[in-house]
Amino acid sequence: MTRVFPSPHEGRVPVLRLGGVLLVTLQGDLHDGTAEQLQEDIGETVVDSGVAGVVIDLSGVEIIDSFMGRVLSDIAAKTRLLAAETVVAGMRPPVAITLVELGLTLPGLRTALSTEDALRMLGVEIAARPRDGRERRESP
Repeated sequence: MTRVFPSPHEGRVPVLRLGGVLLVTLQGDLHDGTAEQLQEDIGETVVDSGVAGVVIDLSGVEIIDSFMGRVLSDIAAKTRLLAAETVVAGMRPPVAITLVELGLTLPGLRTALSTEDALRMLGVEIAARPRDGRERRESP
């Protein structure tokens, strides 16, 4: 079952279920109310679906502040208590630098360079495709 929450225009961030993992893609700034709603949505979905992992893709985030760092840390702590692991993927260098400068260590969060790497870390098999994008066909 894939559960998709309303669009960000309606004050929510989409949370997609891909097998045993939730995928959350953040784009731009997250307002306080939207961030709080995201925490609730992730927690409820982890409980309802029994997923083992949450991937938060930050590749669309240009700037992060202490509030957003705390939100990520809180999500990781809550999902860990609900027996799921959180991996943050696609963090840009300026975002990482800002987190360090703010003194935010984000305990409980693992990081990956890409969403594919994060999914692999959580044990999700990703079908390999050749660089030209065509599917491989095995000959008998």
